[in-house]
Amino acid sequence: MSSKLMKGNEALAEAAILAGCDAYFGYPITPQSEVLEYLAREMPGRGRLVMQAESEIASINMVYGAAGAGFRAMTSSSSPGISLMQEGISYLAGAELPCLIVNVNRAGPGLGTIQPGQGDYFQSVKGGGHGDYKMIVLAPASVQEMADHVFLGFDLADKYRNPVLLLSDGAIGQMMEKVEFKEYTKPAIDKSDWATTGKPKTRERNYITSLFIQPERMEEHNLKLEAKFQQMREEEVRWEEMNTEDAEYLFVAYGLAARICQKAIELARNKGIRIGLLRPITLYPYPYKILNQLADKLKMVMSVELNSGQMVEDVRLAVNGKIPVEFFGKLGGLMPTPESIVQHLENIIQYRHAN
Repeated sequence: MSSKLMKGNEALAEAAILAGCDAYFGYPITPQSEVLEYLAREMPGRGRLVMQAESEIASINMVYGAAGAGFRAMTSSSSPGISLMQEGISYLAGAELPCLIVNVNRAGPGLGTIQPGQGDYFQSVKGGGHGDYKMIVLAPASVQEMADHVFLGFDLADKYRNPVLLLSDGAIGQMMEKVEFKEYTKPAIDKSDWATTGKPKTRERNYITSLFIQPERMEEHNLKLEAKFQQMREEEVRWEEMNTEDAEYLFVAYGLAARICQKAIELARNKGIRIGLLRPITLYPYPYKILNQLADKLKMVMSVELNSGQMVEDVRLAVNGKIPVEFFGKLGGLMPTPESIVQHLENIIQYRHAN
C-alpha cells in the first residue's frame, strides 16, 4: 500500500492507471484538466492510450469504440462538456457498453463559473440523455474516495455492462489530501461473447448496436435493461451515516456539502440540537429505504446542496410525507459555512415551535 499527498483529480487519474484503464479520451476544461494532463504524462509509458480529442462529443464516441472492443475506457469533463456527451452516453447504455465517465461539477447553468457546484444532480441521476436508461452514479466526498471510486466504478461498469458516472466537484478535484492506493487485481472478465475483437471460427459475429427498428424488439431490449437497473437498485445502494443513533433531526448531503455538514453537526450538537447526517454515496441507486426508515424516529430532514434544490426531490420521495423536509442551498460556486447551515436549521426549528 502506497500513500501520497495528491490533488483529487490527480488521485483519480493515478487510480485509473492502477485500475487497468486501457484508453482515455478527453478534452480539457476547468476544473478537471489535471486528469487529462496527468494521464497524458503517465499512461503512454505504460503502454496505454491517451488522446485529446477535438471535442467532448468526439471523446464520448471514442469511448464507445474502445469499450465496444472490450477495453477499459474512460473520459472526464466538467458540466458543459458532460452536457455535450449526453447522446453518446445514451448510446453507450443502449449498447450495453461498460465505461467510466467523470464529471468534476462546476456551477452553472451555461458556462457558469469554474467554482464547484452540485447543479448536475438531475442530469446525472435522472438520465441527461434520451430514452430509458440509468447509470450508477458515485459521489466521492474526499480525495481518497476520488481514487477508491475509480476502482469501484470500473468494476461496476464491467459487472453490469453499463456506463458508470463519478460525480465530483471542482473543490474535491482541486484540494490536496493524503491518499492511499491499495493492492488491486483487475477482475478477469470474459467479454468474448459480445466484444468486437474479430470473429473466430468458433462463434458467430458480435454486433454492438442500440438500434432496434422493430418495436417488439425494442421493447424486449428495454425490458432487459430495466431488469439490470432493478438489480442495481437491489444490490448497489451505498451510503454513510453519522450521529444518527440519537438524532432528532437529519442533514442529507453528498460530496462537498456532506463534508461541510460534518462541522455543522458538531456546532449544532454543542447547542443541544441532536442532528445526524445521511450521506448518499450512490446517487443512483438512491438510498430511499434507509432514509425512509430513519424518518420514523426524526422530527425533520434538511437537504443541504450546492444548487437551488435538486436532490431534495428524492429526499421527499424517500420520506414519503412522514415528516417535514426542508432545504438549504448555496449557488454560484459559493460555499456555505457550517455556521450558516446551523443558523438556517435553528430558524426553522424556532418557527415550527412557534407555529
